[in-house]
Amino acid sequence: MTAGHIAALCGLLSPNRDGPRALISVPGCWDGLSALLVEQAGFEAAFLTGGGLAMARLGRPDMGLITASEATDAVMQIRDRIELPLIVDGDTGFGNAINLQRTVRGFERAGASAIQIEDQGFPKRCGHMAGKTVVPLTEAVGRVKAALDAREDMLVFARTDAVACEGIDAALDRAEAFLEAGADAIFVEGPRSSEELVRVADRFSARVPLIHNLVEGGVTPTDDGAELERLGFAIALHPLLLMHGFVHHAPGWLATLRADRSTRAMSDRLARLDDMNRLTGAAALIELGARYDA
Repeated sequence: MTAGHIAALCGLLSPNRDGPRALISVPGCWDGLSALLVEQAGFEAAFLTGGGLAMARLGRPDMGLITASEATDAVMQIRDRIELPLIVDGDTGFGNAINLQRTVRGFERAGASAIQIEDQGFPKRCGHMAGKTVVPLTEAVGRVKAALDAREDMLVFARTDAVACEGIDAALDRAEAFLEAGADAIFVEGPRSSEELVRVADRFSARVPLIHNLVEGGVTPTDDGAELERLGFAIALHPLLLMHGFVHHAPGWLATLRADRSTRAMSDRLARLDDMNRLTGAAALIELGARYDA
């Protein structure tokens, strides 16, 4: 693996000379297998979702329970398996600005292409949950500046959650301050209406790559990537698509097994061992081992 994934992400976010910026859809992942599914499906980038990591690893909600070391470990596992640019959810940086700088350095060494930093207070929670708070603007800008000072090549995406706490005007002002500080992309979380979404796009889309979060059951006013592209957004995150699909279908699979004591009735809906071996590259690994008499 090389740092070429950072250059690749920069290329994806570059303005289109012949028209509006192209939107890239970026599914969420939380481990090597989920990241591999994203890569093999042909997507141009993947997103290590903090919420998905908490739900998969801890069986807990997205409420700031994942640690910096757990997130860094997940980055290393994913980077060891895929070549795609990887955007990593850095939450609030896992502490103050000094802690955040350590997080940034650790993520970059582990193979992150970009880190997403937000301005929530503690305890932080999912951007589509009620009860969020945000830190004062000076502290929020300080986080962005600290991340920029600590990174070498990795991109820094600055997110504000102020729409839910202080309203759209305050959120736009915060995003402006983040852009002035040097953020590589801007993310205004949770616009509550199409009008607010348009205000975000009108103010920023011509000046900086914009990110939007598409969470099934969340507060987003649209789930249409074509609409976001028309407005000038650069990235549409789908952080919990795979997680939501698994959780929706798993109870039915388990109920069938418990009732039938067999998986025969759902065999047409399940992958088989040879499918998993093809997906994960068993043949290539066996061939590699043979080269070393392993």
